[in-house]
Amino acid sequence: MNAPVLMLYCLGGIAVGTLYFTSLWWNAGLFGRAGRVRTLIASMAARFILLGGVLTAASFEGAMPLLATAGGVLLARAAVLRWVRVVAP
Repeated sequence: MNAPVLMLYCLGGIAVGTLYFTSLWWNAGLFGRAGRVRTLIASMAARFILLGGVLTAASFEGAMPLLATAGGVLLARAAVLRWVRVVAP
């Protein structure tokens, strides 16, 4: 597996990770509101299914694509946490 292909897996992991953790932040805000149980459960399920599906698809390609995708998710986690600290201290 060459470096440009692994970089694409990493970028995909960053995209999915950003979506996952931004959605998690939005979902945490729903816990305080009444009457949003269905939205809360649907959002949680969609988040898990999306991340699990992307990581499973990467694992079918081998260990290196899986590690690159997981690394991208971790990079996105760090970026979103830094953004959340700035937005909501």
